[in-house]
Amino acid sequence: MKNRPNILFIVADQLKASALNIYNELGIETPSIEKLYREGVMFNNAITPHPLCVPARTSMMTGRYPHSTGCRLNQTLMPPKSNHLFKILKDEGYVTGLIGKNHCFVEKGDLDLFDVRCEISHRGLPAEENLGENVGNKGMEWIVDEEKINIANRTRNNMKNYRKSPRIAYASTNYPLEHYSSSLISKQSIEFLKNYKTGEYNKNSKKLRPFSLLVSFPDPHEPYETPDIYKKMFPPEQIQLPPQRYNEFSDGTAPERNRVLAEIFRHDKDEEIYIRSLISTYFGMIKFIDDSIGKILDVMDQFDLRKNTIIIFTSDHGDFMGEHGMSVKGGVFYDCLVKVPLVISWLDGGFAKGTKDESMVNTVDILPTLLNFLNIKSIPSKFENGNYENLDFLQGDLLPTVTDSKPRYAAFSEYGAGGEAFTMEKLNKMNRPFGYNTLIDTLWARESEGRRKMVRTKKWKYITDPLAEGSTLNSGSDGGPGNIDELYDLENDPWELYNIAHLGEHTEIITELRRLLLNWMINTEDNNPIKLSSRLGPTN
Repeated sequence: MKNRPNILFIVADQLKASALNIYNELGIETPSIEKLYREGVMFNNAITPHPLCVPARTSMMTGRYPHSTGCRLNQTLMPPKSNHLFKILKDEGYVTGLIGKNHCFVEKGDLDLFDVRCEISHRGLPAEENLGENVGNKGMEWIVDEEKINIANRTRNNMKNYRKSPRIAYASTNYPLEHYSSSLISKQSIEFLKNYKTGEYNKNSKKLRPFSLLVSFPDPHEPYETPDIYKKMFPPEQIQLPPQRYNEFSDGTAPERNRVLAEIFRHDKDEEIYIRSLISTYFGMIKFIDDSIGKILDVMDQFDLRKNTIIIFTSDHGDFMGEHGMSVKGGVFYDCLVKVPLVISWLDGGFAKGTKDESMVNTVDILPTLLNFLNIKSIPSKFENGNYENLDFLQGDLLPTVTDSKPRYAAFSEYGAGGEAFTMEKLNKMNRPFGYNTLIDTLWARESEGRRKMVRTKKWKYITDPLAEGSTLNSGSDGGPGNIDELYDLENDPWELYNIAHLGEHTEIITELRRLLLNWMINTEDNNPIKLSSRLGPTN
């Protein structure tokens, strides 16, 4: 046990990969994240299993896709008695901590697994009425007075006062820097490391137990607010906007659900300075996170904890943030929403440093990879019968480069719980002007509609919904296409501005991508895989 590595799992919320310079030339420089890359491995094509908070987080923690966990909505959190990262590590004797946004664990049995738990979310300290937030700390009090934390979140709780249009709201403020969530999470994490270093969490143990700490930043998820000092780092006039195609949703090639989202939230009626300022605020939030990560890494170096600590940095999903003329997110599969940063650094891990892995991977691969690092091949049975079970329940694969696993050709994502389509006809019955309030008012309907699936290779992306009626017909409620298939040529159209699924010349590639989707669905459909016999029959 003494040689087991520590684990520092850092998760940002709604951070798209293209917002970082290491992934895209329009992104910003993030020295701390780049340091992890220089000392580890960056995965250039990491995909979320679901571009929504809870389904993505529960899948990341269980190594299983949402159609297997049952967590397909933000209202369906980690099911009771699930096998997940922190249950496994607790059974292995780890000191466990969660600092920051939870939005994953709500069952008492799961919350009890954490030796330290200090939650803070998008609008401050947890509130009883917010599902996925748990009031009260465990194992450590906030090092800043809670009233000061509440004061620093007043702006986030009153964003209507900072709205520039029905679609855009952002703010920069000047509360004490140490009272913002990114700084608080950093300071609280450092306090955890100090307590660990001084033996606070090992008093009742004969051996030095390793730690596993989840550091979960609620930013850069909306509300979009950042300290003035960070906003000023990214002058709006210097922001380079991503490429646009202004008839993208009106030329008869976009599915109805994409058109609905654009009708609600596209910024084509907004002044460009507001769009630039919104992106500037988002970048400021990211830079604040990066600085906060840097402070944690500095303390780990100071305490000589870096060498034997596995550090994972990723995000649950992305944000439009200017791409396709929108911001926030909304149940579609553009790369700005499904492609996330993923960096793994372990100085004692033995893999090549400063490596960029180009194969297709998924954040469900993180758990099996960690268990591989720890040489964990079986876990206590969840049925509490004293037996051990193997890891067949895992649907993720080992990540290449950091293990001996071969590079993979495709990655998958999904959305929807089988509900009715939210159509343009339904949208047009709602109050105008459309905007953020409409986005929230239609949230549950749009989250649950359909059961669409995405497969992505380095060159192609294909999206289909097996439940959509007339998927190749002009059957939308507004006279345009219904929820038709999507196909994007990522080599020639990296910003995914042209859906070319309707072109007959791509029939062969669509057939191949459908085959990949079908194989994935079959391979992950069994909740309890049956162990096959190694014998030909009962007598041999």
